[in-house]
Amino acid sequence: MEDNSNRSSFSNRLGFVMAAAGSAVGLGNIWRFPYLAAKYGGGIFLLVYLVLVATFGYTMIMSETALGRMTKKSPVGAFAYFGDRFSLRFGGWINAIIPMLIVPYYSVIGGWVCKYLFAYMQGHVKQLASDTYFTSFIQNGISVELFFLLFIFLTLLIIYMGVQNGIEKVSKIMMPILVVLAFIIAGYSVTRPGAMAGVKYFLIPNFKDFSWMTVVTALGQMFYSLSIAMGILITFGSYMKKDVDIEKSTSQVEIFDTLIAILAGLMIIPAVFAFSGGDAASLGKGPSLMFITLPKVFASMGMGTFAGILFFLLVLLAALTSSIALAESAVSTFEDELGWNRKKSTLLMAAIMIVLGTLSSLGFGPLSSIHILGMDFLDFFDFLTNSVMMPVAAIAICLLILKNVTIEKMIAEVKSTSKFKRKKIYVFILKYLAIPFVAIILISSVLDVFGIIHM
Repeated sequence: MEDNSNRSSFSNRLGFVMAAAGSAVGLGNIWRFPYLAAKYGGGIFLLVYLVLVATFGYTMIMSETALGRMTKKSPVGAFAYFGDRFSLRFGGWINAIIPMLIVPYYSVIGGWVCKYLFAYMQGHVKQLASDTYFTSFIQNGISVELFFLLFIFLTLLIIYMGVQNGIEKVSKIMMPILVVLAFIIAGYSVTRPGAMAGVKYFLIPNFKDFSWMTVVTALGQMFYSLSIAMGILITFGSYMKKDVDIEKSTSQVEIFDTLIAILAGLMIIPAVFAFSGGDAASLGKGPSLMFITLPKVFASMGMGTFAGILFFLLVLLAALTSSIALAESAVSTFEDELGWNRKKSTLLMAAIMIVLGTLSSLGFGPLSSIHILGMDFLDFFDFLTNSVMMPVAAIAICLLILKNVTIEKMIAEVKSTSKFKRKKIYVFILKYLAIPFVAIILISSVLDVFGIIHM
């Protein structure tokens, strides 16, 4: 057994919780959650999502964190710890490669956020609300690339500073600011004239709006939102000290992530409802919601510039905490598997981010004629990682525990520091529900891309 006594670690439970919550709280909460909640039934979607987080999400966070702490390794090493078979090596590497593919295109969107924050700071609230502003910006290769590189620099600077001095310190500062900003913006949004209809739609479940796709979409969003099956939680678990309560930490990450998702819904759905006269369909998907619809909403408000600055500052903090976690998981893999130091590993990650990210960055401008499966580079990388690789990675984690680690050893690892109050839920989901449910996400997502079903 390899000695891991020199491995970096979080100084305490708060350090882990803030970093893990930071990884979970990202663009998935802010631009994906409100859109899906509005499309799939509002309050009933929220209720289904909360149930899934408390059961399925809890099981996966506990599993990944415990695997990391048990082995003191990043994903590849954690899988290899239990044997050298091809299936284990494959499971480890797919968990390790996902963040390497996500963080480049995620940084492109982070660059867009930087651009909008600067534009609001300059008082360009009316220009940002025009129909052509976003499109002309992303088609300008030089401008997009510069903001993309700025976001990469911010991310890697924090990674280079290390686990305690970089990730932990920054997360402890950013996360409380992020929560305060979310409360301020949500409070402002729900008090706009006509916003209360949106609040009711979002918070009060209507069982007539329930469908099977509500469950499938909420489950997919939960994966995206909680940073499950991205190698992050295994990596952060490996930095967790042996005396930290895993269950309590997991519960706090669940609460943090869910709080931000609900606040994101309260920030966005009531404001767009008020702006559109109660039309749920006006909550566009992804980039169009954040970079086209919301600037129109801000421009129609009093204090629109102030609202825009606060909102895009919050989004920048959320994007940074997630990109830091994604990049750290990759850097940790390079350190473990290549035996490199942090500086060399960070430089390799920088090269990967710049090369792959530039494809996504220029995919709406100079490279816009190139498509894969009918998608531009950014959408393709998003589909490949979130809809294909993450479900496969989650299945690999479940099989690793069921066949190699054993549920008994996982229970023993958790019980060494925790009461394990939800043990029965954990065992039931891992044994009977996890793999079929994840397979449903995988199949549904692929069928959606090929136009066989529509999510």
